[in-house]
Amino acid sequence: MNLADRLRTAAERLGGRTVLTLDRDGLSYRALDLLSARTAALLRRRGIRPGDRVAVMLPNVPEFAVVYYGVLRAGAVVVPLDPLLKRREIAAYLADSTARLVIAWHAYAETVEAGTAHTRADYLFVVPDEFRRLLRVVPPEHDIVQVAGDETAVILYSAGTTGLAKGIELTHANLGGNAATVARMHALGVDDVVLGALPLYHAFGQTCALNATIQAGGRLTLLERFEAGKALEVIRRDGVTVFQGVPAMYIALLDQPGVSDLSLLRICVSGGAALPLDVLRAYETRFGCPIIEGYGLSETSPVSASNRGGAGRRPGSIGRPVRDVEMRVVGDDGRELPHGEIGEIVVRGPNVMKGYWNNPEATAEAVRDGWFHTGDLGRVDGDGFFFLVDRRRDVIIRGGYTVYPREVEEVLYEHPAVRQAAVLGVPHPEVGEEIAAVVALRAPAGPDELRVWVKERVAAYKYPRQVWFVDEMPTSPTGKILKRALGLPLTVTGGDGRAPSDRTGDPDRRDLDGRDPGRPGRRGSPR
Repeated sequence: MNLADRLRTAAERLGGRTVLTLDRDGLSYRALDLLSARTAALLRRRGIRPGDRVAVMLPNVPEFAVVYYGVLRAGAVVVPLDPLLKRREIAAYLADSTARLVIAWHAYAETVEAGTAHTRADYLFVVPDEFRRLLRVVPPEHDIVQVAGDETAVILYSAGTTGLAKGIELTHANLGGNAATVARMHALGVDDVVLGALPLYHAFGQTCALNATIQAGGRLTLLERFEAGKALEVIRRDGVTVFQGVPAMYIALLDQPGVSDLSLLRICVSGGAALPLDVLRAYETRFGCPIIEGYGLSETSPVSASNRGGAGRRPGSIGRPVRDVEMRVVGDDGRELPHGEIGEIVVRGPNVMKGYWNNPEATAEAVRDGWFHTGDLGRVDGDGFFFLVDRRRDVIIRGGYTVYPREVEEVLYEHPAVRQAAVLGVPHPEVGEEIAAVVALRAPAGPDELRVWVKERVAAYKYPRQVWFVDEMPTSPTGKILKRALGLPLTVTGGDGRAPSDRTGDPDRRDLDGRDPGRPGRRGSPR
């Protein structure tokens, strides 16, 4: 099988129906299939052979799909790269993947040239009209290179938030099966219009937006980059029926004043990061469209679990495993834990990656006895619904007590002034780690107000002793708040408005037994 076969099958069935739009620019299924066949021929002319890696550094434009399926038709491997990467990052990914060619958007030409300078990779720049003129003179090669299902289709590089980025090898079977699962689960059909706001270079956008839409014969209407006002305009203009987004997108839509008419939307899907329950409720109350929350990682193609409609939906849960996928919650010894107990979520199924590119040690650590160890902590109830608790690495140990940041973040999101929140541990000489909150506001609020708000709703050892304010949170392409990137803000405030290093013990900082744990820790970057 070859993932590109899905496009050819759809083109034979749907012909002139539109598959991709970007504002007034549109492509039919037949045109996309033809352009991808010409791209495959162009790649062969440039010496690309089956198994070669081709880096694709394009924003959400129709040319992404043209190049993506063209590379796959040629039997080569797509290495999607974030268009905003800098030259050092480009050079590192190209060196690791040994990509022979970079196909990049013209706006990034200077950076790409610098990034390829000391690698074996050549480059080709995509200027929309010129690229299509170039392809018109290349005779299409309609044959699709047939590959085994377990051969690599895509190498995705992780965000690298926990260290060096690793290349995630996803096979044709991984991606094709997961796309078919998504299309079936969300009942996608030829009359659906899917909003392509997710970055296509990421697994979420590739599987759930691009590949699943083509699998179902629908239409994908693209946004080059997400901006809430523009997204609402496109939703109304193009009659969008399916909106797939990350929590940051739903938060941004809630910030848009006076918007309520999204009547054509039949389903909203959230993934990429945990969706605060208060955001879900506020969105559904205002816009009337249910949000189906799912779960997955790039290593799982990405979808592993999802809520369904009706009785198959449990707000606050990441749902049940999708078809043919198994999930468990295990302890440190790898044994499955009883319902309700917190442990690591592990996944097994046809969606689990082939491995980390050229990194057998990391692969062996992540995939044991066929189970992929996610590093996420969660629990499962008696009905089989899974609940995400936190990332293992984000758990805070304060004076011997375990604090799950997400629990505290959920309480902060309930405050009407809080737009985004991240809770993390900062070094403390006596309690080990102190609880701190970094907050972006949508309305005025002071640190004391937020501290008291949380303190009234959680155990005394859990509330944030330090509250820092930022204008915007650093986020990954899928909307995860990058806690490691949260350097100490220039203005650091504690409950009394002074920098932590200036404060002394106060009664509000007492533990459950009433003892003062000591003065706040030294200034330092959150971990």
